[in-house]
Amino acid sequence: MKRFVAFVAVVIVLAACSAEKKAEKAFKYGKYQSAIEAYKSILVRDPNNGRANYYLAESYRKSNRIRESIPYYAKAGGRGINEDTLKLSYAKALQAAGQYAEARQLLEEALEQTDNEKLKSRLRREITGLGRLQELSEKKSYYRIKNLEAINTPVAEYSPVYLNNELYFTSARNNSRIFDGSGTPYTDLYKVETKGANVDINTVSALAPTINEPLVNEGTIAFTPDGKTMVFAKGNTGKRKGRDDVDLYLSRFRNGAWTAPQLININQPNSWESTPAFSPDGRTLYFSSNRKGGYGGLDLYSATMDSRGRFGRVRNLGADINTAGDEMFPFASETGQLYFSSDGHPGYGMLDVFVVARSGGKTTAENLGQPVNSTGDDFGIFLFRPDRGFFTSNRDGGKGDDDIYTFVNEDPNLKVVNYYLQGVTYAWGKDSTKIILPETKVTLLGEDGEEMQDFITGSDGKFLFRVYENENYTLIGETDGYLVERGRYTTRGKSVAKETLKELLTNVTLDTLLVLDKLERNKIFVLQNIYFGFDSAVIRKESARELDRLVQLLNDNPEIKIEMGSHTDSVGSNAYNIDLSQRRAQATVDYLIKKGIESKRLVAKGYGKTRPIARNTNPDGSDNPEGRQRNRRTEFKILEIGPMPEKKKPEDDDDKYFNDNNNEP
Repeated sequence: MKRFVAFVAVVIVLAACSAEKKAEKAFKYGKYQSAIEAYKSILVRDPNNGRANYYLAESYRKSNRIRESIPYYAKAGGRGINEDTLKLSYAKALQAAGQYAEARQLLEEALEQTDNEKLKSRLRREITGLGRLQELSEKKSYYRIKNLEAINTPVAEYSPVYLNNELYFTSARNNSRIFDGSGTPYTDLYKVETKGANVDINTVSALAPTINEPLVNEGTIAFTPDGKTMVFAKGNTGKRKGRDDVDLYLSRFRNGAWTAPQLININQPNSWESTPAFSPDGRTLYFSSNRKGGYGGLDLYSATMDSRGRFGRVRNLGADINTAGDEMFPFASETGQLYFSSDGHPGYGMLDVFVVARSGGKTTAENLGQPVNSTGDDFGIFLFRPDRGFFTSNRDGGKGDDDIYTFVNEDPNLKVVNYYLQGVTYAWGKDSTKIILPETKVTLLGEDGEEMQDFITGSDGKFLFRVYENENYTLIGETDGYLVERGRYTTRGKSVAKETLKELLTNVTLDTLLVLDKLERNKIFVLQNIYFGFDSAVIRKESARELDRLVQLLNDNPEIKIEMGSHTDSVGSNAYNIDLSQRRAQATVDYLIKKGIESKRLVAKGYGKTRPIARNTNPDGSDNPEGRQRNRRTEFKILEIGPMPEKKKPEDDDDKYFNDNNNEP
């Protein structure tokens, strides 16, 4: 009998171990529905198992069922479970359920206990966000929303996109197979005819089988303005194991049909890329990714697209937009505003819709408030007019899972003015004429020196940037064989009074140009406004601005070595002027070295009065003050053009929280 009891005990232990391994494997590979079922079976035998409760709660959170995680977080803990991040996850779940006081208490406990500085920063931000809920609830709202019941079903419909009187969207309708990563049916891409927000439900149809594959999640579609290029996400294709098997694909509309989708080159092998959106001009693709080097979970990025559909210059949108949480579902409107959804900025608990606002050079993310946002997930906004559009929400009161809603902004003072800076890149030709310089990269910097946008000019040399009123900008032009050139532009004093406008949207275009100098050995450039005291090699203060511009030019063109040449007029002996000009040339070199330019890139040369560029006296022998002024000059000459130094690559930051998305697109 004792042997039998011992045998049964061993069988029970082995069964428990087998169940735990099965659950852990499912969780590891993002099969959260299987993990939920496995961990629940463990809790039937051992309801207080802290690890099983924790991973069951995490499975619900990662499969976007965060409210269902609450009772399991309450019992979670044990060996190997980080108590600080557990409390953060638990608090986010409580916040999603509207239990704000309880969430705040957990966050404050975690803040007091943790030694992790990055987690402390995240916790402080979450606590601050909870403190702003009252402010959000009191915010005046002009939005009116309505469930688009004609199109919604008990399963998910989300990410609406309006194009040419058709509404494209993602839906799980007509799919009976369940995706193990979310416990919901697989999603496909659909379209329906519509006039504004009035859909003809009888015209709903799935996109072609070349786009929608069986047992693959397709979703979050984006189009170029001409409707001929489509980018969308595919998940769980089998190319990779786990939750990061989500990538962006491109298809073109040719001969009346969409071509077979192709992976685009901005996908990374071990990351999640999804929720694409094109800029109104079709040259920039915004998307969400959890690639290394970001600020947290999912960050928003931009990439430029050339005429052949190739993407490049991927850029993180920065800390004003991205947080330690998730930023997803970007939308760039015709009004020049960027919308997105986030659970990291102050909000109601889950994903909220935000709009990027810019004033005085500062960028902030503004919560749209209620009724657009709720305690549920609110995302996938799309404006088909400046005052109306669509968005998605899984809030209470819908038809099922995610539902598509319409909205109208009834703000009586809604007037939008977009400012654009357009220009042309030139090179100096013969006789100081300007010739168009194509294939030039032009970069726009803000007042703080941060890079805002860049543009590669075509054969016409034209570039175009979105700018903002009452700000100062710097333009940088660069192309092979030419010196990098900087130009400055201001929009101050060029604003349009909104009260004088009749239309909802007004576009204002401002003009400029950028002229580049050819990069040639022995080419000489005269520096203006370099002054010294009489009979002195001491640089006067008013010369600093011009020399600082030279410092910037040398920093922008690190491959060149220059000679600083100083010249005098004809007053005094040759020996005197050679000595004075040499000391002045050396003074300018010393200034540049003091500003950080390497001495090996600089040579000082005093020419005295040996190389005049104007007459010191008139033909009748009288003095020529203007000529003498021109001769008293400081120049620099390009001596050598070496290879460009390699730029250091930024280090990746792997210390993240909530970098854990399921593989739905």
